[in-house]
Amino acid sequence: MLVSPPVQALLTRERTLLSDLQAFLELQGAPPEALAHAKEALRTLDETFLLVVVGEFNAGKSSFVNALLGAQVLPEGVTPTTDRIYVLVHGEQPGQLEPTRDPFVSRLTYPLPSLEGVALVDTPGTNAIIREHQALTEGFLPRADLVLFLTSSDRPFTESERQFLGLAARWGRSVVMVVNKADLLETPEQAAQVKEFVMTGARGVLGLNPPVALVSARREQRGGDAGFAALRALLKVRLSETERTRLKLASPLGTAAELLGGEEARAGAARQVLGEDLRVLRDLEQQREHHRGTMLGELDGQLNRVARLLSEFELRADRFVDEQLRFSNVRGLLNGRELEERFRREAVADLPDAIDRQFGSMIDRFVEANLHFWEDVQAFLIRRQPSGEVARTRFSYDRAALLQGIAGSARDHLELTTEQELGRQLARDAEDAMKGAVGGLAGGLGIGATLGVLVGASALDFTGGILAGLTLGSLGLFVLPNKRIQAHRQLRQKVAELRVALEQIVRREYEREQERADARLRDAISPYTRFTEQEERRLAQAGTRAAELRAELDGLKREVEALGRA
Repeated sequence: MLVSPPVQALLTRERTLLSDLQAFLELQGAPPEALAHAKEALRTLDETFLLVVVGEFNAGKSSFVNALLGAQVLPEGVTPTTDRIYVLVHGEQPGQLEPTRDPFVSRLTYPLPSLEGVALVDTPGTNAIIREHQALTEGFLPRADLVLFLTSSDRPFTESERQFLGLAARWGRSVVMVVNKADLLETPEQAAQVKEFVMTGARGVLGLNPPVALVSARREQRGGDAGFAALRALLKVRLSETERTRLKLASPLGTAAELLGGEEARAGAARQVLGEDLRVLRDLEQQREHHRGTMLGELDGQLNRVARLLSEFELRADRFVDEQLRFSNVRGLLNGRELEERFRREAVADLPDAIDRQFGSMIDRFVEANLHFWEDVQAFLIRRQPSGEVARTRFSYDRAALLQGIAGSARDHLELTTEQELGRQLARDAEDAMKGAVGGLAGGLGIGATLGVLVGASALDFTGGILAGLTLGSLGLFVLPNKRIQAHRQLRQKVAELRVALEQIVRREYEREQERADARLRDAISPYTRFTEQEERRLAQAGTRAAELRAELDGLKREVEALGRA
């Protein structure tokens, strides 16, 4: 390479840019292949100029290379004969094959002055007859300094060639279009049509007009071809010292542009993923609030059913008092034990069991709503798979680990906190609260049994009050009516106290369960919330740094493009 002071200055700046780009990609957690290309771009500045020949296997690449070099260097045939990449360089020993660090790349020397200062690269076919061959070619393309893109006059510019040329355009490679087998074209008009077709197709992919040469390797090998003479003249200009220097500097910059664009695209995709994640998290929060409101509405309905049960009990108890506190039932009133048993049987009836069932229904609803909410959290995780742009970046791995943590929390909760276990826990809490309400009268009993003790205590209260002073010798005219009024008053007071106690228990247990569910959700999601905040800051800083690298890259590309053209 011609290293004048201006070129040396450009080289220094380009090495700095490529080193900075590599560090930037590493910091952003770019995919391994992007880092490999960044390292390769830096190495190519010190490598021999690479003139790379690409094309489909039946385009006659090997015949073309032999004709271009004027020697039978590569094997030719009608089947894919190139199963590796051959790097042809000038050397004293003809046909000497040397291995490289890449097992699929071989270095072949040949005593050809036309190869001095240039490595001519012959690649496998690009039309995926053998997939490994196409992968070899595509992987080597980012190292090319100048591409000779070979097509055939009998099938010019096929769809697979169009796609491969698009790959060359992505990497910013300089391209010369070569149409081989021009001897198959019978008239100048046909040749002009094919040339125009190839030029139009290449312009549509590359966005510019590349040179197009029509050649015949067969004619060249049999005595000479005007198309080859024109191509050699073109290559002489393109491979001059100054132009070679410009292309050598431009190639890594094309790689840098592709890598930087890829990272910008991944950053944009990551920002979109974060934005969607935050939206879904907000949706979960809204669902939680909606769930809370819905449960409050259901709770009021449940409490109304409890109140109805107590009202029915109150009516039965009122009727019992009115029927029993009569002068005609004086003997029955004197038997307190029998009176209490009849009160339990006729007034209390199945109230404890009914309340027990109602509590069980409420507990089941709490459990069902809780488990459904965590199922919603798991559904959120299933929907939030990373996009293809960020699927193999560090952002994706870190994000996946945190989402897996939320999934694990949801899974553990669903597996360990079964409906039966949570129901037992809520029942125990309710029973503890009930025992507090009745003064610890029923340790270890169920809600219904505890309620029975409370109602029994009420019965003892007012039956005892009724029996006090009720003897045959002390009955007065107004004793029983007063006792009946007293019994009704005591009954209403006890029922009111019971209604308040039950409502307090239910509401307290509902709030406790909601607080537990909220705490579990906050604990599970908070690491990811912190991650999104950190990633938003990192992506903002990365955007600023990418803009700086882009500005330096664009400036260098303009200076390199102008090299030697002043």
